Amino acid sequence: MKIIVASYPKTGTKTLNAALTILGFRVYDYLENTYCHSREWLKILNTGDRKETIELFRQMYKDVDVVLDMPAYYFWKEIHEAFPEAKILLTLRDEDAYYRSAQKQVDELNKDWKYRLEKTVTPTGRTISSVIINTLPVLFGYKPTFNWSRYFPNETMLKIRFRQHNSSVLELAPPEKLLVFNLKDGWSPLCEFLGLEVPDVEFPHKNKNGNLVTELSKENKIMMQMNRELKVVTFCFIAILSVFTCIMSL
Repeated sequence: MKIIVASYPKTGTKTLNAALTILGFRVYDYLENTYCHSREWLKILNTGDRKETIELFRQMYKDVDVVLDMPAYYFWKEIHEAFPEAKILLTLRDEDAYYRSAQKQVDELNKDWKYRLEKTVTPTGRTISSVIINTLPVLFGYKPTFNWSRYFPNETMLKIRFRQHNSSVLELAPPEKLLVFNLKDGWSPLCEFLGLEVPDVEFPHKNKNGNLVTELSKENKIMMQMNRELKVVTFCFIAILSVFTCIMSL
């Protein structure tokens, strides 16, 4: 583990993922966290044993360069304890802008019937959903309903948690290992902090206008796997329905 991104979701984490990938790092984002280490995360979220959690992190991320987004950002201190040499990145955002962006993202996910179906009926989607359902009460203090994508209890509570998290990182992270990074500053401060040369490519900008699912469907292997599984499930459903229809018509 080389870099721990302690940033809240919707503060440029997908852009940061793309930038760090360009720099040659192996990044575990939301999908990789919840799918590749689903069993470990379920244990971490439900046991609360700090020593066991830190040891699990050592095992989970020993071959990963960067971890970010849910649910890892919330456990940045424990991950840093497991990997004390890792550097810490934090991206900040105005609270009102953050809330509007986060709510828009959730609205977009709720309107995407295909994505919601994938998370419900495919094996990969159900694995990811099982972790998220257990993540929401810990991260946001909210017990999910059937429509678990709407995880905001209310605007005030979400902003308080957002503020508390950022303050905690700024107060507790070792100053010599922390970079508070503004994405608008581009490559220079990031590469200087990491001791790398600035690449000869434009700094990325991901998840514009909340089009997360569209981007991931084209670029992320786990999302592509869910897409393939949904096609198989759909084919099987149509085949079974056709057979049932034929039997009933006899």
